[in-house]
Amino acid sequence: MKRKNRISVSVMCSDLMNLERDIKALERAGVDWLHVDIMDAHLVPNLTFGPDIANAMHRVTDMPLDIHLMVEDPELMLSKLDIRPGDTVSVHVELGRDFGTLAAEVHSRGASFGLVLNPETAVESLAPHVGVFDMVTVMLVRPGFAGAKLIDGILDKVAVVRRWLDANGCRDVLVSVDGSVSCERAALMASMGADVFVGGTAGIYRKGMRIEDTVPAFRAAIS
Repeated sequence: MKRKNRISVSVMCSDLMNLERDIKALERAGVDWLHVDIMDAHLVPNLTFGPDIANAMHRVTDMPLDIHLMVEDPELMLSKLDIRPGDTVSVHVELGRDFGTLAAEVHSRGASFGLVLNPETAVESLAPHVGVFDMVTVMLVRPGFAGAKLIDGILDKVAVVRRWLDANGCRDVLVSVDGSVSCERAALMASMGADVFVGGTAGIYRKGMRIEDTVPAFRAAIS
């Protein structure tokens, strides 16, 4: 994967009663990916979209899906997802397992495989899985809910992860940042080596502003 600043918009923050409308607006605005949070109320204390919603998104847009599986059984979810080339499927390194088989299944469908680090999880937890993942997502908030509070001092972790990846033969691995990503924070994290920026209520769905205005502003910040 070549490093490139990408906007991945969290559809959890969309108007769920008008989700297709919002997806089309994001498409027109030039968003790169749609970020889809799938939760099971076990790994994180919330329920959101299921695989049927993600599969339905494929029927209304050609934008790749950036699927974040916050679930204890990612194999079950993957078996129900209609993954296509260009998509990314990410799971939590905190599950503490050998991700080789899961990554191979994702790659066999032409998609990319990612690992997610919770705020308290050290970057060294990636070491057993080098060569398996294409992207690392740094959670800047406690996962599970939109609009969560930014963890104090967490932005420094973005640079730590980028340096660790570069030093461990993972220069082509993308760094994604997720949680309370405002334009100002996105600009700072771009300078730290972040590649993918998950935009939600802080950056894209800003109160009183239109997608047509917030997406270009977000693009300018990460460029």
